[in-house]
Amino acid sequence: MPGSPTLSRSDPIPADLPGLDLGPDGPVFREPWEAQAFAMAVALHGAGCFSWSEWAQALGREIARPGGEQTAYYEHWLAALEHLVEEKGILDAPLLLRRREEWRAAAEATPHGEPILLR
Repeated sequence: MPGSPTLSRSDPIPADLPGLDLGPDGPVFREPWEAQAFAMAVALHGAGCFSWSEWAQALGREIARPGGEQTAYYEHWLAALEHLVEEKGILDAPLLLRRREEWRAAAEATPHGEPILLR
């Protein structure tokens, strides 16, 4: 996707991330938002916001929550990302909540099959 963060082969993908589905060419995504959530985590790690160890722990906590086995993997990924950026002070809870609402409104206003754009 043009303009989207991508991984180069020099970007190491930790093999110990719980539940990460790797194909021969890298991570496997079922929906575009999954790739975007993955790219955000990789970009924040690359910027030094958290270590892979911290990320794996945050993701593991989300997966281990009650009912976690019935939640889609990248929903855990997104929840871990939200919690970690709040814990690290990258975003505060009110801004995170506002962003969630902006995404929800944008998704509802977007015709099926079209990309969701935040204005």
